[in-house]
Amino acid sequence: MIEETKDNNIETSAPDGPVMVIRHLYKSFGTNHVLDDFDLELKKGESVVVLGKSGSGKSVLIKCVIGLLEPDKGNIELFGEDITGMSEEDLDRIRARVGFLFQSNALYDSMTVRENLEFPLRRHWIQVTQKEVNEMVLDALEDVGLAHTIDMMPVELSGGMRKRIALARTLILKPDIILYDEPTTGLDSITSKEIIRLMKMIQQKYNTTSLIISHDMNCVHMASDRVVILYDGKCYANNTYRELEKSMDPKVKQFFE
Repeated sequence: MIEETKDNNIETSAPDGPVMVIRHLYKSFGTNHVLDDFDLELKKGESVVVLGKSGSGKSVLIKCVIGLLEPDKGNIELFGEDITGMSEEDLDRIRARVGFLFQSNALYDSMTVRENLEFPLRRHWIQVTQKEVNEMVLDALEDVGLAHTIDMMPVELSGGMRKRIALARTLILKPDIILYDEPTTGLDSITSKEIIRLMKMIQQKYNTTSLIISHDMNCVHMASDRVVILYDGKCYANNTYRELEKSMDPKVKQFFE
């Protein structure tokens, strides 16, 4: 049912090809060169964590990918389409296939859980009946184990539950790519591990591609198929966690000490 709601005008990249390609990306704020010739590719179903110091440009990168920031130079291709310079209408078609889990969760306090999950369907003008909407909301809540919260308000939920609801809202359109901005920030270690396991379950169940911004090394270790180190605005290192952990390069080693 949900698959039928996707825009058929968007071409998908080849099955074995990358679903995200970032080439020669530059972004500066005044004299601060945040991204400086950054490159990255993600394949379908892959989970890649971008690791870097505070202020290194991780959040800027993810905002460029979703189209919230316009890069100074370079190209970002999603599903074979270059989104740089794309019209807002065309960008919205692409965004319908990309979920974004905000660090702050970004739930609407004045809306119930049900209404929060319905919002992306209204935002993207998905042509579905109210019965289908109800089913989609319940399916997403069941994926995160919180179907019983459907008529609760965000203020009634714990921090971990709000994170799960935010993830359920991200899942409502069954996105092909999910962007995670510091998904475990502000959570205790037990809740953080639960969220990471949930992210992995979603990746495996839906073959979702994940781009994760994090400085939480437990998240980096548990959630990643590959780890990219963003250093001096560039993709300085790109390998598995285990391989990078063994590196003697001081710029890499500092993250694993």
